[in-house]
Parts: sequence; C-alpha cells; structure tokens
Amino acid sequence: MPLDPAREWLAAGITGLQRQREWDAVAIVRGGGAPGDEVAFVALPDGTFVLESHGAADPTFFAGALRESIVPPYRALAVRRPELWAVGAVGIEVERLDPSPRGTELELTWSGSQLALTIDDLPAEPGQASALERVAASRVRGAYAAHAHRVRGDLWELSILKL
Repeated sequence: MPLDPAREWLAAGITGLQRQREWDAVAIVRGGGAPGDEVAFVALPDGTFVLESHGAADPTFFAGALRESIVPPYRALAVRRPELWAVGAVGIEVERLDPSPRGTELELTWSGSQLALTIDDLPAEPGQASALERVAASRVRGAYAAHAHRVRGDLWELSILKL
C-alpha cells in the first residue's frame, strides 16, 4: 500500500498555502515591564493616541519604534517578551460619522434590496446609521458589508467590503 503523506500534512496544518499577513509593520524595542504585559492602542492622524488596554502605559514609546515603518492611522499591540517588547501595527481607516450613531460597534449590510443594521450585536433600525450608509454607498457599488468601531467620540474605524 503506498504511503500518502498528504493526509498527515493536512492534519499538521501543512497545506502549501502561506498564511495571511497579520501586521503591516513590526518592531522590537528595549524597555521595562514584566513578561506578558500588553499595550494596545490606536494611533490617529493628528498624532494623538487612544489607549485600548488597561493601565497607564504611554503608547508614544511604542509608536516611536514604528515611526519609520507605518504612518497613522493604525492599530498596534505591544507585547512584553522576556527581554524585549514586540510591537505590531496594522493600518486602519478612520472617518468621522455625522451624525454619530449610538453604540460602539456597527454592522451594516446592503444586499442590493435590503438594508440591515446591528448596533453592539443587537438588531437596530438602519436609519440610525445613516452616516455609515452614506460612506459605504459612496465607495461600493452594489451589495456591501460595513463594519464600524468607535475609536473616540465621533471618530470611527471603518471596514467596508463589497459582497
């Protein structure tokens, strides 16, 4: 009976397909902290930061390490390893939504004939996200899915995908 390594390779996760890139920029920095500490933040185009992790860490230190690799806006995560900090960042799109909808997470879908909205995972009247609908409709022709995450005040992180 011939040996078929393909089955074993798939079980081990070896498919020949490369993984999707997780970070747009990475950096390593020396600094204090305990192994396992994490600092999550969003860097905004105006040079300010929104700290998303608990604690009073200053994201300026980590943003400095990324300065040559990525321009704001981006979302970053710094994780303390035994001797160093590893910092990863991914570029994001931010937009002011006016009027700013209630909630912190919006999911708006347009099927081509029906508009559906959830706010913080609860069904809602689509008219409550009219600003997100305007932005999505101006960028995508036909069916789409739009996700918005409130960063601060009326500033939202957007992801709009054609379906």
